Amino acid sequence: MLTDILSDFRVFIALLCAILIIFLIIGIIIGRIIQRTKDIFLIKREREDAVRRSRAVLGGLVGEQIAPFLPDFPCNPGDARFIGKPVDFIAFPGCTEGKTVKDVLLIEVKSGESRLSEREREIKAAVKAGRVHYVEYHLPE
Repeated sequence: MLTDILSDFRVFIALLCAILIIFLIIGIIIGRIIQRTKDIFLIKREREDAVRRSRAVLGGLVGEQIAPFLPDFPCNPGDARFIGKPVDFIAFPGCTEGKTVKDVLLIEVKSGESRLSEREREIKAAVKAGRVHYVEYHLPE
C-alpha cells in the first residue's frame, strides 16, 4: 500500500514537472514573440526618426546655401562668403557695390526650431564683447 502511494506520488510529481516544463517552453516562445514584435516596432520608429532628422538636416543645408538670395537676408548676396563652420557666412556689406566697408557681419543661418550650438553661442558672445581682431599674417620666405 505504501508503495502504491509512493508510485502515485512519483507519477504526480513527474506530471507536475512535465506541465511546468511545458509552461516554461510556452513562456519562452511567447516572450520571444513579444520581444520580436517590440523590436520590429522600435526599428520602424527609429528608421522613421532617422529619415525625419535626415530631411531636416538636408533642408537646413539647402537653406544655408540659398539664404543669401531670400528676402530679409542682412546684406547683398555678393557681399557674403560661405564658411560653413563655425558660422555660415562672413559678409562685407557694400563691397560688391564699391562702397566703403563699414561693418563685417558673421551670419548664422537657422531653419525650423534649430538653436545656436554651444560654439556658436561662444562666438556670438565674443563678437558682442568686442573680442574680434583683424590679424595680418605674412608667409615666411
